[in-house]
Amino acid sequence: MEKREHLIKPMVGEQYPMISRAQNIYMWDQNGKKYIDGSSGAVTTSIGHSVKEVIDAMVEQASEVAFVYRSQFTSEAAEGLAEKISQLTPGDLNWSFFVNSGTEATETAMKMAIQHFQERGIHTKTKILSRKMSYHGITIGALSMSGHALRRKRFEPLLEDYPMVEAPYCKRCPYGLENPSCQMLCATDLERSILKLGAENVAAFIAEPIVGAAGAALTPPPGYYETIREICSKYDVLFIADEVMTGIGRTGEVFGINHWNVIPDIMVLGKGLAAGYSPIAATVASDRVMEPILKGSRIVMAGHTFSANPLSAKVALAVLNYVEKNRLVENSKTQGAKLKSTLMKWKEEYDFIFDVRGEGLMIGVELKEELFNEQSLTGRVLKIANEKGLLLYPSVSGPQGRSENSFLLSPPLVITDEQVEEILSILKDVFTQLQTETKGAVC
Repeated sequence: MEKREHLIKPMVGEQYPMISRAQNIYMWDQNGKKYIDGSSGAVTTSIGHSVKEVIDAMVEQASEVAFVYRSQFTSEAAEGLAEKISQLTPGDLNWSFFVNSGTEATETAMKMAIQHFQERGIHTKTKILSRKMSYHGITIGALSMSGHALRRKRFEPLLEDYPMVEAPYCKRCPYGLENPSCQMLCATDLERSILKLGAENVAAFIAEPIVGAAGAALTPPPGYYETIREICSKYDVLFIADEVMTGIGRTGEVFGINHWNVIPDIMVLGKGLAAGYSPIAATVASDRVMEPILKGSRIVMAGHTFSANPLSAKVALAVLNYVEKNRLVENSKTQGAKLKSTLMKWKEEYDFIFDVRGEGLMIGVELKEELFNEQSLTGRVLKIANEKGLLLYPSVSGPQGRSENSFLLSPPLVITDEQVEEILSILKDVFTQLQTETKGAVC
């Protein structure tokens, strides 16, 4: 009798390879097949797999205390991690609230923004604005802030209509204009949206510095976030930078927002914070955001059983120290430039490449779906790459952000020159195979 399944996988009934072990940027399944982790899992394993320093920190903390309830105790691990984050973040972003996932962190940021105004005696500011191409998480609150059409679709009746602002999509400008003659209408669209709702009703605007799953590394032009910051300040709207994917060196800066001369009011961290070694994320608030709360209730109305878990906090602190010690932010910038440079050259060689974008080791590739007979071109690309031993991360883009025609190349920040060439060699084979598949397509 065939053994039945009990685990709900991403695609129920699909046969996934069984992972056996992982080291550095490589993974092996139970059959011995080797993969290059060209996506860092879900843009998460930023320091690579099986790092001894992190494992040692994990074992040390587990042998002391693995769990405490944050309403009863604090821990040296959590206190130390919060202090380390305050040293890394710009401006007065000095207060960390730890949760378990990026989704929980963005939702905590939403609640914190609303509470900030409540504690100031302003109870009408309850709306959170976001962009039409965005992804901030999968719970109802976080999904309400997300403009990822494919992920919203099933739950639309339950969601708030927060995504109102146009994305900075210069290659497919929603206004049909070009930068700089467009006068950055995608940025000033925030002001129009605030005025439409009434500034007295808007608590915050949330944005990924560089769009991930909902835009394949869409990167705003110079001056974009400076304009956003100015508008937020003008209307007393908090600016939340969702750094779940872009934070901790992924884009060649410690934080993605550092590519612009801007300091957000709240920053959200996840994924690379513990680099996949343990579940943890953080909502980091500025002194200004926390001031009325500290003078008022002194309670941030959020939290979960495993918030500020000492084991996860110790792991995250070890990851941050490893990133710093090994200069991985600089390596992300250097190796990312090499990958992007080659991909830009290939854009001229392969007519199906529409755009190459991103910063550091967060590189997005958008393909011309009209050249293929595929409902999901992204799925086809990932399948070919997987067969050749390269893991990539799926994304959407295209008009209205609904096209499955993009992917992210986001290997661990520890990648070497030789490993960059190894990835490019496989990706070249993937593109060569794709080229043959365009011949029978309808153009």
